[in-house]
Amino acid sequence: MELSIIIVNYNSLDLLINCLNSIFKQPSRIISEIIVVDNFSMDDSKNKILEQFPQMKWIQMEYNSGFARANNEGIRKSVAATVLLLNADTIIENNAIEHCYLLFAGSDNVACGVQLLNPEGTPQISGNYVMKGGLNYLLPLPYLGTVFKSIASLFKIRKPNVPEAKGLVEVDWINGAFLMVKRSAIDTAGLLDEDFFLYAEEAEWCSRLQRVGKLCIYGDIKIIHVQGETANETFGSSGKGYKSLFDKKGLQIMLSNLVRIRKQFGLSWFFLIVCIYLFEIPVFFFGCMVLNVIGDTKYSFKEVKGYAFNMMRILGFLPRIVANKPFFYKT
Repeated sequence: MELSIIIVNYNSLDLLINCLNSIFKQPSRIISEIIVVDNFSMDDSKNKILEQFPQMKWIQMEYNSGFARANNEGIRKSVAATVLLLNADTIIENNAIEHCYLLFAGSDNVACGVQLLNPEGTPQISGNYVMKGGLNYLLPLPYLGTVFKSIASLFKIRKPNVPEAKGLVEVDWINGAFLMVKRSAIDTAGLLDEDFFLYAEEAEWCSRLQRVGKLCIYGDIKIIHVQGETANETFGSSGKGYKSLFDKKGLQIMLSNLVRIRKQFGLSWFFLIVCIYLFEIPVFFFGCMVLNVIGDTKYSFKEVKGYAFNMMRILGFLPRIVANKPFFYKT
């Protein structure tokens, strides 16, 4: 067995069928296994998937365990020397998995990704660079984020991501929608941190994998990533990506980001980011008030209220995050 492909499923039957169909229609020279880890879906996924794809391995979780715990269970039950974490909302084209594996297996990289594309063919961010202390998490903040972007531009600070990878690009962390890792690196770095429910877990994991070896994006290999459909349904959110901080999805994003900062960068950076997040509340309110008067309605007071509510919820988690003891941060 050369490659174990692990796909986490949560009420995403149609997306999963499309993903599996796209994999199985590709000719392959490598011996692989596909493992679906189901996070207690309520859509009869198991029967429907195994009826259509009887060669699959199915692991049933007894609760919605999120990304890290489900993938870890798949890794534990897998047998290949290379593991691919693959989102159910991806479509594989042009034999991308095989091409990636063959390049990766012959390299000294310990983890890799490919160029993700939106359904219309435009590039998605697939690889990222670490900013000290997690300062990049300040960039989506309304108004304050614009100030930080201007300062970064003034001092010509490198952007924290690769907008579009061309050729081989070395990165600090890889989007978890397609993340291929050598088991030897996992044995050294450890599994994903199971304190995370969703978001930021692959960034924290890659920080440990990077101590073992290099991470890269193969920009010439491309797959389609629908991005966030299942998460949006779960959280009742409509926003793409990770920039909306005003709803339930935004709460989980900010909480996971802060957990990552505490684990990866320590208490000083953690408290600094928390203070700036709190300072954003009055800035957001007064900025929204002034700009709404002059006709700029980019943000609403409903969003101000949602952001403030999320921050109050996060304050309740602070003692646990500071203590840095095992805890499942699921909102």
